[in-house]
Amino acid sequence: MFESLIGLVAIIALFVIISRQQSRIGLIERELGALRSLVLSGAMPPTVKPEQDAAEGKADTAPVTAHAADIAPPVVSEPATSEPVPALIQATEAEIPAEESVPGPWSAAEATPKTPEAAPAVVAKAARQSDVETALGTRWAVWVGGIALALGGLFLIRYTIEAGIFGPGVRLTMAAVLGLVLVAGGEFIRRTGFKVPVQGVAGAYIPAILTAAGAFILFGTVYAAHGIYGFIGPALAFTLLGAIGVATLAAALVHGQALAGIGLVGAMATPALVASTAPNVWALFGYLAIVLAATGVIARVRDWKALMAAAFFGTGIWTILYMTDAPGANLSAILFIDAVTLAVLAFVWLGSRGEIAKDGFDWPSIVPGAFVAFSALGLSVDSTFVPAGDALPGALVLVALVATALYRPRTVPLLHAAGLVTVMIHLGIIPPTTIGSDLSQGNFGFDGLPVATGNALTLRIGIGLGLVFIAAGLWAARRFAASARIRAACWAAWGIVAPLVILLALWFTYGNLDRDFAYAAVAALLVVVFAAGGEWIARAEEPPLKGGMAVSFALGGAAVAGLLMLHMAFDSGWTTILLGAAAIVPALATRWRSYPVLGWISVAAVVAVLGRVAFDPTIVGAEFLSTTPVFNWLLPGYGVPALAFGFAAWQLARTTSGRPRLAMEAAAALFALLTLAMLVRHAMHGGVINSDAPTLAEQAIYTLIAFGAGAILIAIDRRSPSSVLRYGSMAVGVVSVAFVAIQHFLVLNPLFTDESTGRIPVFNLLFLAYLLPAVAAAGLALYSRGKRPKWYSAMLALVAALLAFAYATLSVRRLFKGEFIGLWSGLGQLETYTYSALWLAIGVALLTAGVWLKSQVLRIASAALIAIAVLKVFLFDMSELEGVLRALSFIGLGAVLIGIGLFYQRLLTRAAKEKG
Repeated sequence: MFESLIGLVAIIALFVIISRQQSRIGLIERELGALRSLVLSGAMPPTVKPEQDAAEGKADTAPVTAHAADIAPPVVSEPATSEPVPALIQATEAEIPAEESVPGPWSAAEATPKTPEAAPAVVAKAARQSDVETALGTRWAVWVGGIALALGGLFLIRYTIEAGIFGPGVRLTMAAVLGLVLVAGGEFIRRTGFKVPVQGVAGAYIPAILTAAGAFILFGTVYAAHGIYGFIGPALAFTLLGAIGVATLAAALVHGQALAGIGLVGAMATPALVASTAPNVWALFGYLAIVLAATGVIARVRDWKALMAAAFFGTGIWTILYMTDAPGANLSAILFIDAVTLAVLAFVWLGSRGEIAKDGFDWPSIVPGAFVAFSALGLSVDSTFVPAGDALPGALVLVALVATALYRPRTVPLLHAAGLVTVMIHLGIIPPTTIGSDLSQGNFGFDGLPVATGNALTLRIGIGLGLVFIAAGLWAARRFAASARIRAACWAAWGIVAPLVILLALWFTYGNLDRDFAYAAVAALLVVVFAAGGEWIARAEEPPLKGGMAVSFALGGAAVAGLLMLHMAFDSGWTTILLGAAAIVPALATRWRSYPVLGWISVAAVVAVLGRVAFDPTIVGAEFLSTTPVFNWLLPGYGVPALAFGFAAWQLARTTSGRPRLAMEAAAALFALLTLAMLVRHAMHGGVINSDAPTLAEQAIYTLIAFGAGAILIAIDRRSPSSVLRYGSMAVGVVSVAFVAIQHFLVLNPLFTDESTGRIPVFNLLFLAYLLPAVAAAGLALYSRGKRPKWYSAMLALVAALLAFAYATLSVRRLFKGEFIGLWSGLGQLETYTYSALWLAIGVALLTAGVWLKSQVLRIASAALIAIAVLKVFLFDMSELEGVLRALSFIGLGAVLIGIGLFYQRLLTRAAKEKG
């Protein structure tokens, strides 16, 4: 009942829309006729007699009459016009010569003032009404009509079932006849010269709508005959549904892409609609291959990219579903459908397309690339397909992806998919894996069964894949180096990344992690191959030896291979030293080649050394680090990289210069500072560099390094201005201040931790943690004046003053308490008085410095500190001190305050005299 009501409402709405459209068309015809009459009648105004005009020679009636006839619009023979009313009026006005005075509505002397103002609004309103009516009466009417036909067929079948009017066979026959009639009707209308009557409504192409509705009904009829009533078997149902789908796809050549989409959906859904007790995988994939090939041909003829991508998507979904759900998957069938997918992509979809030289790619190839690569991943890691660790099938699929990308360069997404899956397999990102990890540690497959350990075949497969990527990547990069640089960079990148990952994985799996000269030799060979490949690619560039992205990837890969070689062949200490010294090599290479990447490789060496010292600041391990001051592994471990970075900066300054040179200068200064800081820490702590618990001394070194880095960045920015260096230097300063406020004053303060300050009276922990950072902050504040915002210099100056104040105060505490100065040891009266005197002295010193340096911040800090001292004397000393100490406290305070007053009076008097 409800469905019948829906159908009735749809039919009524359709008739209402059609009737309203006919009335609107009639109204437009009447308005056009009136407009034509107005133009014709306006040629001879009643106030001017033609005979009088002819006698006086003022006008020629014949030309005017002819012109009026010319501007009259033609009689509209069709119910709708392809041009809106405003265009008609504009064309009419344009045809009137400017030098002729044509009487009528267009005459400036005789036309009423209201007509030019009212006409545009009326015409615009009519145009808007026409657009709405066109959409409702053409597009929406046809779309709703097509849906109504399709639903009507289904509702008719359902009604006959519920009412029991006909038997199942008769109902299905009637439905099939209805579907065929709709398809035939669509074809009949198309063949009889059907044309879209209104411009812009091609989406309402009636033959396509009727054909789609008929195909929809035929799909439902065949499925009902098989799945509901069992009149036909699985084989016949499969064949009929597939034939309907392919026929619908073929009909799309004349009916449009929408119909092709319907046929493709029906064809891809057919295997799911037809159930079988003994499914045949070869029948499934053979059918999918036919549908995919047919779709590829149709999509190629009409250049329907979306249709092609949808076909690849459906085929890929069926492949993945079969691989994940089938209890005993057929390896040959999976390889077959993957091969068909790549063949359709290469020979059908891109079969007759001319390969363009410019950068770009065929975006539909992303879909088959993703699904085929995913199937290769499954073949490589699932024990169902990989007995005894044999990853050969997956490797073959990956090689096929690379080969297809080589054959059709526009399918470069296939290369990305192959490279990504290769890296994922060898890194073991998707466990379990049969390559690149120790499989004997209890890895399990997707089915829960243990995966066999890697064998010699696995090793050979890894080597083979690496060679494939190297050869294909370097060759293709050279091929596209001049014409398609982005494509060349893609090939070079995967030709470098995949072999390096494979080498690393094989080393972890089969090599000796402590020291393995065999794998080190392979890495050294890769250094040579990648460096030679980069030079080979550079010679093919336009202009040659420019050092573009592809060359950068190749030389960068050589640098990474060199890093692996050092790790494989040497221990921790020598690796760090040699890695730092290796920064000289690319800097020296700039004497012969001005490739931009060479300087950045030196910078990358800095980053690698920083990573190593961050991982192990002792260079050789805490157990092997000697306790001998200065002359231990820290000196070459930090000193040699500092010297090498300095030499690299010197060399780059004489060749390429630029940002890498500035970075190397900063690195040289930083490592020089690190060398001093680490040697000091080593000597202070008896050979202990790092510990689990953070210490104030360690934090002090970090703070000094941060202040030094801020100064270095400012210096570099002064020589080569950069917004990155400018804001980076300020960020370093802000972070340094935050560390001081949190670590030095609160978390690691010896007052709260009772940490030992050392036995040496002056050069102790307080000297390192407070006085040296105070000097560094003050120096950075002075250096940044005029180079950075005022707030930045003021912040650093304030921190310097607070650090100096903390150093002086804590030094007094240490003088009275000794090595341990925790708060819980109490305060003596003499110590309390000393603090007051010290703070007043510091306040006076800050005031003097503020006046001398003309620093308002220091003067404000002086006033704040003196105010604190005053509060202490009146609130604390008055109750805690006794006798002469209390008196001296107040006397000293009074003397200082009076002295400050006299000082300010003198300053004001001098300023007044100078002004006068």
